[in-house]
Amino acid sequence: MSRSDDRHQRTRVKICGLTTLDDAQVAVRCGADALGFVFYDQSPRYVTPEAAQSIMSQLPMFVQHVGLFVNASADAVQSIVDQTAISLLQFHGDETPDYCDQFNRPYIKAIRVKEDTDVVYEMSRFSNACGFLLDAYVADKFGGTGQSFNWSLIPSDVAPTIALAGGLTPSNIGHAIEKVRPYAVDVSGGVEQRKGLKSHQKIIDFMTHVRRVDTH
Repeated sequence: MSRSDDRHQRTRVKICGLTTLDDAQVAVRCGADALGFVFYDQSPRYVTPEAAQSIMSQLPMFVQHVGLFVNASADAVQSIVDQTAISLLQFHGDETPDYCDQFNRPYIKAIRVKEDTDVVYEMSRFSNACGFLLDAYVADKFGGTGQSFNWSLIPSDVAPTIALAGGLTPSNIGHAIEKVRPYAVDVSGGVEQRKGLKSHQKIIDFMTHVRRVDTH
């Protein structure tokens, strides 16, 4: 991921944790660049490969489909890659670089940030990743926690290249973009009416605030 110095570069948006076609279609109509499908069966936002493929097959062209995995077996990941139209993998657990590199697919590595995390070092370990997502560290939880982290831990020269996640909502997304200036933002729980089901109004509000800060 990269971001130019142009102040008018728009912020890319991924809406994650989609489980229904209706929610996915609303996200696309509102301008989401990427849709995330959680293939981690301990998550309340888990979706089966069959359901995810059905949703993806009914969406328009030029929307990125992202599959999220957490410490899955290589066979499980490969099986889902083979079953679905997933074009980008997101590894959100304790996966090693060698593990992530084996699937012949572009991937994003999530880094769960706490106060002593060396973000630059963690990124350097995954030299073949096509991008990085920074999320809040919560013990024994892998994303979707609704918690943010200390954004000042993100080095200023790294910030324009990453996707920012963790506790983002329609009410704080404008401030988050102004403060961090990330390449992209990733939201899941912040646009839900309940776990696994999106609020269409919250998606609309979230996207409205992203575009507003981008144009000012």
